[in-house]
Amino acid sequence: MITSIHNPLLQRVRLLVSRPKERREEQAYVLEGVRLLEEAWATSHQPETVLYSNTLSSRGQELLSRMQTAGIHVEEVQASLLERLGDTDTSQGILAILPYKTPTPPTTTKLAIILDGIRDPGNLGTILRTACAAGADLALLSEDCADLLSPKVLRSGMGAHFHIPALSLPWEEINTWCRTHLPAESVYLSDVSGGHTLWQCNLRQPCALIICNEASGASPEARSLTEERIHIPMPGGFESLNASTAAAILLFEVVRQRG
Repeated sequence: MITSIHNPLLQRVRLLVSRPKERREEQAYVLEGVRLLEEAWATSHQPETVLYSNTLSSRGQELLSRMQTAGIHVEEVQASLLERLGDTDTSQGILAILPYKTPTPPTTTKLAIILDGIRDPGNLGTILRTACAAGADLALLSEDCADLLSPKVLRSGMGAHFHIPALSLPWEEINTWCRTHLPAESVYLSDVSGGHTLWQCNLRQPCALIICNEASGASPEARSLTEERIHIPMPGGFESLNASTAAAILLFEVVRQRG
């Protein structure tokens, strides 16, 4: 059992949890909790190392046993130390280091979501989860979005990372992808200032939705991708919606039209 916070493995976990730079350099991240680790395991995303404490539930112990049988490196950690390592308020008694492999975009796309400057980790994770639920097959993020592998994004995504390819790219590459895969008239920029309402747009065809930061609006780079604008009518007179709420409404209008 590991009983010192100065243990090199625990120090590595702390760095991966707290520093995006460490995650980028190591191409690794930390996943916490039974539910997320079950989702990772079910989609063949195998941990490199698993840490657990004696507070682990019976459900978690069953998962741990499967991982041990598969040859995953497992270490028991003093419960008070594991509590300090993670990013959650209350530890579930298990966390793991997973290697990160850049996902491969699909060759054809029916529904993509492009995120423009979504900096709040909770919003970003929620949008990915919603996009996954709506059947989106690709998420492209501008480089000023929150870190895809931050603990809060992973928690808010609830396993979406394992089901939808999500890539953080320079705008030049996002632009190239749009021009290569979709006609300009099927790339829609969510814009509170005007354009067609979501009900007026033909979302039955393969398309991409650009969701922007609700505080600063669309960046010049996002605006340059398309002349098509889509907006959500707000008879209540509010200036804007939370980005994750707007994304959910637009994504499920696609589902409605295609249903």
